[in-house]
Amino acid sequence: MSAENRPHSTSDQQVDAFLGHLRAERALSLNTIDAYRNDLAQLVEALSNVSSSRDAVEWGTMDAKVVEAYSASLQSMGYAPSTVARKTGAIRSLFRFLLEEGILKQNFTEGLRARRPGRSLPAVISEEAVVALLQATNATPAPAGLRDRAMLELAYATGMRVSEVVGELGVTEADLDLERGWVRCMGKGAKERQVPIYPGMVEVLQRYIKDARPALRAKAAKRRATVVPALFLNNRGMPLTRQGFWLILKRYAVKAGIGKVSPHTLRHTFATHLLKGGASLRHVQVMLGHANIATTQIYTHLSDEYVRHVFDRAHPRA
Repeated sequence: MSAENRPHSTSDQQVDAFLGHLRAERALSLNTIDAYRNDLAQLVEALSNVSSSRDAVEWGTMDAKVVEAYSASLQSMGYAPSTVARKTGAIRSLFRFLLEEGILKQNFTEGLRARRPGRSLPAVISEEAVVALLQATNATPAPAGLRDRAMLELAYATGMRVSEVVGELGVTEADLDLERGWVRCMGKGAKERQVPIYPGMVEVLQRYIKDARPALRAKAAKRRATVVPALFLNNRGMPLTRQGFWLILKRYAVKAGIGKVSPHTLRHTFATHLLKGGASLRHVQVMLGHANIATTQIYTHLSDEYVRHVFDRAHPRA
């Protein structure tokens, strides 16, 4: 079953209606809806245990103290602060929906607040480490080596999320405008954006499309599998998954000797290198697809040496 058709059901009718609302009305991604579903299934199980019927949540007569007690218990379940904050946010969103639908007469969850975790600085790698990572793909024979180079460099060159690069909803050949040097991607909330790519990236993609992708695609044809539009294919000719991307990246990071690197590290590195190169925060925000510039500001963790360099160069009295 494809990700698009995967059911998002729980044991509660109202929660299922809420999940449907998130998909149809708010156009949230399948991964986000999955997170809501898991968090709210846990809530339903807890509230069902205290319901008079013992097999269903009686939302219309729900006691505020019960929900508050459940929210407070999350703090003692060993979850990370970020997880507690997410689960609490899911509860508030559900109850706002139930109020709008007339299931509840009042929403007593607006006061629920989990302690917001401190935001850690994103991990980045140096320009030299990026070069070493990409060069590590040269030792892998084609077509896999050409695919890996194109895939990893595209993630770094554009700052695209891993779900925007690979998978059934990832970039396709039709999303590339190699003549003008642009790539189109579909971000969170089905928001489309275009990101420029540099000439060297264009050459890498052209080589992959000409010399490697047809060989990978032919493997799917031999298995009589449906031809897929995804740009990056696995060794069976099917769309490469996020898990596959992560494993490939991990293998090359080890070969390059650069330690722990995640797909999001490439996105963080893209943003940081642009800012160090003089790009404005607003331009980086647009390329990353952030709805709020406050989200982009976490990437301004420039080194003390760089800040000193900019200060000495820019201040009239320096």
